[in-house]
Amino acid sequence: MNEKTIAFIGGGNMARSLIGGLIADRHPAAGLRVAEPDAERREALIADFEVQAFQENATAVRGADVVILAVKPNRVADVVRELAPQIQAQGSLVISVAAGVRCADIDSWLGGDRPVVRAMPNTPALVQTGATALFANAAVSNEQRDLAETILRAVGLIVWLDDERDMNAVTAISGSGPAYFFATMEAMQSAGESLGLDARTAHLLTLETALGAARMALESAEDVDELKRRVTSPGGTTAAAIDELEAGDLAGAYHRALHAAARRAEELGQELGDQ
Repeated sequence: MNEKTIAFIGGGNMARSLIGGLIADRHPAAGLRVAEPDAERREALIADFEVQAFQENATAVRGADVVILAVKPNRVADVVRELAPQIQAQGSLVISVAAGVRCADIDSWLGGDRPVVRAMPNTPALVQTGATALFANAAVSNEQRDLAETILRAVGLIVWLDDERDMNAVTAISGSGPAYFFATMEAMQSAGESLGLDARTAHLLTLETALGAARMALESAEDVDELKRRVTSPGGTTAAAIDELEAGDLAGAYHRALHAAARRAEELGQELGDQ
């Protein structure tokens, strides 16, 4: 892994998080390259990580074992078509972290029968606590699967999907999921303030409670339903709150929200593939 050259197309937040994670995993900075048109971002990447940063995509990709597409989804088709001859000649593995862009479309833009891994990371990757789903097309070798897994594991947990269609569900749960929890935190803080707490106290209590609950759920052998039961004494304060949440159809609201997100993910994939 440390001998591989990895080129990022796009130097935004996701690329920065992956670069930071790889360097923390002791991947040599000399083996990391970034193509970024914005001069200020290029200078920041060089200053922060001591990586090579270039204005031109083709320069960054030259000789790369892995090319990571970290540009906006609506730019992927143009970028891939531009780099296709070079990637074909080098046999580079292509990893896309662009939401909604399907493997088959990337492969088609590359000219066909090229190794492509689609990744759906989420924003907590920025603090190395991300959750990423991966899907590999048939052209990806076992060695390349291991390589893709190692790269994405640098920013958190990874899971492999057997069916790319499941990526829409992943987008709905983990890709968009942080926003749902931020919305819940926002609502809890507001409720705390309405009960008389100052904003800072309500904010800190809400965030630390969210962190602690997530850590308990990750580290416990019990499922979340059992963990909820253990802190919900009959007739107690938690039971009173849970009764109100259930009366408002919390579970139904989440079902509707996630299905809406999954439908939109499917629509976006179709729109991007039609470019």
